[in-house]
Amino acid sequence: MSTITKDAARRSHSSNHNDSASDSPNEEHVLGQYIPLLYHYNMLQDEDRVGAFRDAINLTVRAGMHVVELGSGTGILSSFAARRGARVTCVERNPELVETSRRFLDANGLSSQVTVVQADAAEYVPSEPVDVVVCEMLHVGLLREKQSEVIAAFKRNYLHAMRERTHGPMPLPLFVPEVSILMVQLVEQSFDFAGYHAPVPMFQQPAANQTRTIELSDLHPYSNLAYAERIPNRFAVSMPMQLRAGGHLNAIRLVTQNVLAIDEPAQHAITWANQCLVLPLEKQFDCDAGTTLNVEFDYAAGGAIEDLCQTLRVEVAKTADG
Repeated sequence: MSTITKDAARRSHSSNHNDSASDSPNEEHVLGQYIPLLYHYNMLQDEDRVGAFRDAINLTVRAGMHVVELGSGTGILSSFAARRGARVTCVERNPELVETSRRFLDANGLSSQVTVVQADAAEYVPSEPVDVVVCEMLHVGLLREKQSEVIAAFKRNYLHAMRERTHGPMPLPLFVPEVSILMVQLVEQSFDFAGYHAPVPMFQQPAANQTRTIELSDLHPYSNLAYAERIPNRFAVSMPMQLRAGGHLNAIRLVTQNVLAIDEPAQHAITWANQCLVLPLEKQFDCDAGTTLNVEFDYAAGGAIEDLCQTLRVEVAKTADG
């Protein structure tokens, strides 16, 4: 999903569901569980996202398979699996999207292959074995969205249910995406808006050329998640990073690359990158190339950007002579 689109959606939707100005927003709205329909329609126009998932599903899914999509939105990813000849269970919690996806799938002649189930994806338990699970609740850094929580819950529920039914071990399905790589970078960021200085979190398209950003360090991975393996529920980061260019260090940038599927014979990975997230630093530095800094932050998977910002610390590393 498009990160900046979803973030705007959450702000808009949560503001419409507060009973009063003093009430705290409902977490279900703040953390993206009920994104308005209009924003799901905009996601259909995200060609990078749609094309990458189509290619990954075409590579992974074969006729006769049972595919489950968790948090299916408008049903477009389920449609790709259905067109490959799979039987698809499309799980969606939002009743508006349940009705909409059923309507769209029917209009595309796929309603006989896709069963849309209204359920919380974290609680859904399939009644039969599953070959492939598609889940795209992805936000940069695995913030805000419930990707980690939902897939971890599905694995627990699925293995328990299949063990009870078959009285033996059951292999996990293949997950799309297979892997998410979370990375951080030190940058000099322009927070000047028509002469107005406003250091705020900023989303960027995952493109190399960012005219407002100067890269001061390489990308440093801080977590590689394989969804078929244990998924962390917290990211506590503390690591040294060295500048490869001098400049005014005033922000970090989070970058998330997702490996949707791997074509092993062709030795090719189908990838999709979330939008990047630039976070301003409270303490800024003028640094030379070669300077080493200690970078720290801590947040829960699916947590709020604000929680990460409160823990963000960057300090020049002490040298042997102090």
